[in-house]
Amino acid sequence: MVRECPNCGHALALGVTACPECHTLVYGAELSALARDATALEAKGDYGQAREMWNRSLPLLPPDSKQAEWMRDHVRELEMTQAGREEAAARPNHPMVRKLGPLAPFAILLAKSKGLLLAIFKLKFLFSFVWFIVLYAGLFGWRYGLGIAMSILIHEMGHYIDIKRRGLPAEMPVFLPGLGAYVKWDAMGVGRRARAQISLAGPLAGWIAAAGCYVIYTHTHAPVWAALARTGAVLNILNLIPVWVLDGAKAVDALGQVERVALLAAVLALWLYSRENIFFLVAVGVGWRLFTKDKPTKEDWSTWFYFVALLVALGLTLHYAPDVTPGRGMR
Repeated sequence: MVRECPNCGHALALGVTACPECHTLVYGAELSALARDATALEAKGDYGQAREMWNRSLPLLPPDSKQAEWMRDHVRELEMTQAGREEAAARPNHPMVRKLGPLAPFAILLAKSKGLLLAIFKLKFLFSFVWFIVLYAGLFGWRYGLGIAMSILIHEMGHYIDIKRRGLPAEMPVFLPGLGAYVKWDAMGVGRRARAQISLAGPLAGWIAAAGCYVIYTHTHAPVWAALARTGAVLNILNLIPVWVLDGAKAVDALGQVERVALLAAVLALWLYSRENIFFLVAVGVGWRLFTKDKPTKEDWSTWFYFVALLVALGLTLHYAPDVTPGRGMR
């Protein structure tokens, strides 16, 4: 029996769980539904049923994939969590119960759940974020430095939230002072459209942060908010240039030749209308991607619309936010 890949149409043999051509998961829809059900059961504290749901997902994944590895580790964590709860319930005279009262079950659970402790103390995220703030505060003053760090954090959390809502494993953002930040996750088996939408979720969150700064500026007229709004818009537009590891690169991966030509036309129109030269850089990147051999066979106008809407929103924020030099009156 042969079936087709839901993303690229490649013929798949019976028993294949990931397309050998585009690496899309064959049972992506079923996996998403099972992940939603398992997450809902975990929220209710029904760890036994949640484990059953995760275990039902495992045969639908390539056994050596990062998703399968994460799922097996998560099932073990759920087993430990359930065992800790059962042990706490069976031992009401535990010393922690006498000392901590109603907080004792949580203390026992923390003491026994190594995975939960690791999830709470994401020191790599915390330390890198603090050093990121220190660097920018030293260069431009603490208000602007803290503001730009928070704007970048909101951008990265846009990626993180979109990844997690799809039931995929991801780590908290890591900041590289002076360079930026990134969210580590495994795209194995994820289709082009989903990867494009995850990539665009960061600039969407970044635009929300920049627009929020502009709204605050209109009410306070404080220069720092105008600088944050404009800087946020510039950084997110730069991130949409479809080259290298920038977010725009994965977004354009989902666009065919016709959509890429239409995207180039839209970017050039934005450049001519706004007279912001940053759009010319985006246009150069899109023009280069017209000639790369990575175009999908299926059209994806929804991703095109998402991309263009983001560029327009960021362009409007950039156009209306006054050009204020960071550092002046922002300390």
